[in-house]
Amino acid sequence: MSDMADIERRARAVRMLVFDVDGVLTDGSLFYGDDGQEYKAFHSRDGHGIKMLRAGGIESAIITGRTSQVVLHRARNLGITHIHQGADDKLEAFDALLSTCGLTADRIAYMGDDVVDLPVLRRCGLAVTVPDAPAEVKARCHLVTQAGAGRGAARELCELILRAQGQWQAQLDRYDR
Repeated sequence: MSDMADIERRARAVRMLVFDVDGVLTDGSLFYGDDGQEYKAFHSRDGHGIKMLRAGGIESAIITGRTSQVVLHRARNLGITHIHQGADDKLEAFDALLSTCGLTADRIAYMGDDVVDLPVLRRCGLAVTVPDAPAEVKARCHLVTQAGAGRGAARELCELILRAQGQWQAQLDRYDR
């Protein structure tokens, strides 16, 4: 883990925040109905954090190994247009995202929770994970959130980036009038 000054320096450079889904935007639980339909629970404050980030000029994206319609629905609701599902090789998806967006890796924050995320966590500018991630993942991240996966971790990171970039008060002012 990095010290707070290094984390803030990295957060100031961020132009896009990329999320894994299961174990980051959700608590990692997978729910299936008898019809095979997959269900996921997302935290509303995480979603609002992503919307505030977008309002502050920072895009978001998703790279996930699984494929589900519910992720597409959630992404549309949050205004996320860069979605890579079924990404067996997350680094390949990350490189494609960089190419599409014209960004360099140091301008990307990535939030992942498991060993499949390590290649991207090693490459991005700000690597973040959640408290219940494996030790190997935590050891390679700049920051481990206080809040848990699907329980405010994404919001915590969104606020950190907005604060580091001097955008937090502007976002609050939109509501405190």
